[in-house]
Amino acid sequence: MATAAATKSLAQKQLPVPNADFFQFAEMLSEEERAVVKKVRDYMQTKVAPVINKCWVEDSFPSELLPSYKELNIAGLGINGYGCPGGSPVLFALVALEIARTDVSFCTFHGVHTGLAMNSIYLAGTEEQKQKWLPPMARMEKVGCFALTEPLVGSGTGAGLTTTAKREGDTWILNGQKRWIGNAPWCDISIVWARDVADDQVKGFIVENKTTPGFSVEKIQNKIALKVVQNGQITMTDCRVPDANRLQGGKGTFRDPALVLRGTRHGVGWEITGAQMGAYENALKYAQERLQFGKPIGSFQLVQDLLAKMLANIVACQCMLFRSVHLETEGKLTDAQAAIVKAFCTSKARETVAWAREVLGGNGILVDYNVARFFADTEAIYSYEGTYQMQNLIVGKAITGFSAFV
Repeated sequence: MATAAATKSLAQKQLPVPNADFFQFAEMLSEEERAVVKKVRDYMQTKVAPVINKCWVEDSFPSELLPSYKELNIAGLGINGYGCPGGSPVLFALVALEIARTDVSFCTFHGVHTGLAMNSIYLAGTEEQKQKWLPPMARMEKVGCFALTEPLVGSGTGAGLTTTAKREGDTWILNGQKRWIGNAPWCDISIVWARDVADDQVKGFIVENKTTPGFSVEKIQNKIALKVVQNGQITMTDCRVPDANRLQGGKGTFRDPALVLRGTRHGVGWEITGAQMGAYENALKYAQERLQFGKPIGSFQLVQDLLAKMLANIVACQCMLFRSVHLETEGKLTDAQAAIVKAFCTSKARETVAWAREVLGGNGILVDYNVARFFADTEAIYSYEGTYQMQNLIVGKAITGFSAFV
C-alpha cells in the first residue's frame, strides 16, 4: 500500500525536468545558433537515441542514419566557404556537446570527420585541395578519418612515427601501419601522417581508401568503450599517392597535425562534458522515478549529495570550456590551455559517470538505462587525443619553462 501511495503521489507531483545546463549557458547563443542546437538535440533524441543501445551492444555503427544526419548540414561546421556551413567556434562546440549528450560514439564519428579530417585539409591544404575535397565532405558524399596513431607509437607521434613516405617523381610511396583510427573501416578518405625519409619531417597525405592499391583496413574488435564508432588498423604496403594529394598548404612539419589537435583536444572537452551531462540527466531521471522504502531515491540525502557533486563537476567544466572557446575565437588559445581543458574535463568526467552509475545501483551496469554506456565510453575519451599525463606535461612545460618530455 505504501508503494502504491508513493507512486500515486509521485505521479501528481511536478518534478524538475533533468537539465545539466544549470548556469544557463545556452542563453549565450544567438537565436539562430540556438535553433541549430535544438535541431541537433531533436535529431539525437528522435533518431539516434532509439537505436544507439542496440548498436552499442552489437558493436555496430548506424549507417542507415547517414542520409538523415547529412540533412542536418553540420559536417564542416566552423569552416567558412567550400560548401561548409560555417558558424562560430561556440556553435561548433555546443553542437558537439549536444551530440555527446545522447551518445559519445556518434559524437566521435562527427568529430573525426569534421574536426580532424576536414580541418586537416582546411588548415594544411592548398586552395586547390580545399576546393576539391571539402565540398563533397560537407555534403557527406565523402567521409574522412585521421590516421596519426600507430600500433607502437601513441604519445610519441611527434618524434617517432614509423610510417614512411618516399617520393618518386610526382608520386609518394607510403609504408606503415596506423591504429585506433575512427571511421577507418568504412570511410572514403584518410588523412595519413607519415615521416618523409628524405628530410625526416612529418607530412600529411589524402589517401583514397577504396581505390588505392596496397591500402587495407582491419576493424578492431572486442572493445569495451566507444563501441559504436568503428576503429580500424590501417596497413599500407607501397601505397602510391600522387603529389597532388600531399597537404602542401601548411608548414610540412609536425606542427600541422599539432595545430589540428589543438582544436580537437579543446573539442574533446566539450564532448566529454556532453557525456557527463547525459549521464547526470539519466541518473537524475532515474532517481526521481526509482522507489525504495516507499519513496523516490532522489529524496534520500546521500543520493542528492551524489547528484549535486555530479552537477558541480559539469558546471566547472562548462565554465572552463566557455572561457577557452572565447580564447579560441580571439585566436589566443594555446597548446597548454587546450591541454589543461582536455585533462581537467576528462578527469572530472570519470568521477561524474562513476557517481551516475552508483545512483543506479545494479541497474547502472545495464545498457538499457544508458548510464553504463556513458560510464564505459568515458574511459576511452580519458586516453584518446592525448593521455591525461601527456596533457599535464604540456601544461607543466608552459608554466615552468622546463620540458619533462623524454
